Amino acid sequence: MTESSPIIQLGNPILRQKATWVDNIHDESVQQLIDDLIATVAKANGVGIAAPQIAEQKRLFIMASRPNSRYPNAPEMEPTATINPRIVAHSTEVVKGWEGCLSIPGIRGLVPRYQAIKVEYTDRNGKLQKQEFTDFVARIFQHEYDHLDGIVFVDRLENTLDMITEQEYQNRVVNKT
Repeated sequence: MTESSPIIQLGNPILRQKATWVDNIHDESVQQLIDDLIATVAKANGVGIAAPQIAEQKRLFIMASRPNSRYPNAPEMEPTATINPRIVAHSTEVVKGWEGCLSIPGIRGLVPRYQAIKVEYTDRNGKLQKQEFTDFVARIFQHEYDHLDGIVFVDRLENTLDMITEQEYQNRVVNKT
């Protein structure tokens, strides 16, 4: 049975390192890592998680958008293993949107991201995927992709005034009080 893994927190030097290429997608340890990440993101109510967040320096992340307490308006998608991803094109339009991070609990930020991206990645079966993502799913991809290069969302903030606590986010943005 797959168990969730501990999520490392901001300040752990692993979060600031560049992840390494996954050579053998079919290796049992890589497949187990994918299962662990899927279990971990579900347990933590996240919409995505990157391998470095559980101290595995691999170019691999999971996108798992679904409505939950942290993201009540998130679109529904199956958890998707994204291995050795690349952003091959992006829109000129940049939009700001609220992001949080399982490795930075209690803080949200208004982060500028490309509105649309074209990507390539290998799926867990070793098949090359080419897709276009927009809006919230594009934001998830870019957020998790940053983790593979040692970047966290607070690095992308234009201003510290664009930060808010999770409690204020829930009150002002989710519940609009």
